[in-house]
Amino acid sequence: MNNSPRPQTPAAAWQAMLAGNQRFVTDSPRHLKQDFGLRKELAKEQKPFAALFGCSDSRLSAEIIFDVSLGDLFVVRNAGQVIAETILGSLEYAVEVLGVPLILVLGHDECGAIRATMNAVEGQALPEGEFIHNLVQRISPTVEAAHANGLHQIDQITDLHVRHTINELIARSTLIASRIESGKLAVVGANYKLTLGEIQEIVTIGNTQ
Repeated sequence: MNNSPRPQTPAAAWQAMLAGNQRFVTDSPRHLKQDFGLRKELAKEQKPFAALFGCSDSRLSAEIIFDVSLGDLFVVRNAGQVIAETILGSLEYAVEVLGVPLILVLGHDECGAIRATMNAVEGQALPEGEFIHNLVQRISPTVEAAHANGLHQIDQITDLHVRHTINELIARSTLIASRIESGKLAVVGANYKLTLGEIQEIVTIGNTQ
């Protein structure tokens, strides 16, 4: 992406993400070499065209699955992509200071944080870590809401969690909500399929057409 014009609109940014993921799926990547010249250029400043908030899972290496270069994505991750003040601040920084026109909230199938929460809701024992318990507490309302609506499969719950995460992001960040309203920003929620290597769109807030 660094050798081509930086996407300036939500639609252009989303199309660049989709095209990159398709190259990854079809095993035809463009960004195989991240050389010294590129690193030297990027040391001066960063100009990412999108922000990605996703799970910390080791199989979701953002630059690889979207076939982009160093400097193209502003990536924020934690287990289960759970909103926190530090996450909100990081995403606001990407929007206000770096000027990204797109935020992608990315879940994935067989998410360990979602599975742990499902187990907890069903009365099974949790790992000992107190902060794992905190993650589970944050995801539990989504699992309970899914069950109340007859949704019990992990992928169904993951999709709902992505939707709830985006709703919370927009509700808590006036900056992000206002940028969406003005047409300068879009937020897309998607699920990454580990075996297929492809992303499947769940919800879009803003104009990506």
